[in-house]
Amino acid sequence: MGNELIKRSLVELAVEQLRRRIVEGSWKVGERLPTEPELAAELGISRNTVREAMRVLAFSGLVEVRQGDGSYLRTAQDPLHAIQAMARCTPEQARETRHILEAEAIGLAALRRTEQDLLELRAALAGSAEHYHADLDTYVHCDLLFHQRLVDAAHNPALSELYRYFSGVVAAALERNMTALPRCQAVFDLHGEILDAVEQRDPERAKRLCRALIES
Repeated sequence: MGNELIKRSLVELAVEQLRRRIVEGSWKVGERLPTEPELAAELGISRNTVREAMRVLAFSGLVEVRQGDGSYLRTAQDPLHAIQAMARCTPEQARETRHILEAEAIGLAALRRTEQDLLELRAALAGSAEHYHADLDTYVHCDLLFHQRLVDAAHNPALSELYRYFSGVVAAALERNMTALPRCQAVFDLHGEILDAVEQRDPERAKRLCRALIES
């Protein structure tokens, strides 16, 4: 077994040990977790392995890492199975989910958005426009930020969190479409029209435009 495989298996083992403790209630939600040296001593592994394991837990949404302040338990409900289910869904299932989740959230955003939301949405759309001809990864990252901010403007934390997990599926779909087809200015322009409908507080138009974008 190569060094990289050994390292990976040690990290996976550490992740499982930490997940078990979280599920068993060793720490309360919002509680600061022990430091990396403390966890390393407790689990009998290296600090580097603990650091890598904490990155995995942060990525899966269980743990929040605050720079200079340590790691905090974000939730005791492990979203791993939900993420795995999302990753296995077909393009058609992903499209259905976007219609239910994203279009409805954008309808709410049109009713609830604040001036601060509009400022952040304009900034995100400007970032997308600036990177429209950049490499695919950069553009998709900018586009997802715009979509996440649209959903966030609904001011429903549950919808925002669901979309945050689902955005990996959206990213894969965008990359698939944009690799197969040339980038289309008319499709990009729909983003501006959606923002306009949200600004004008027109939920039905916002939802209609969002559905057109999902189907494009």
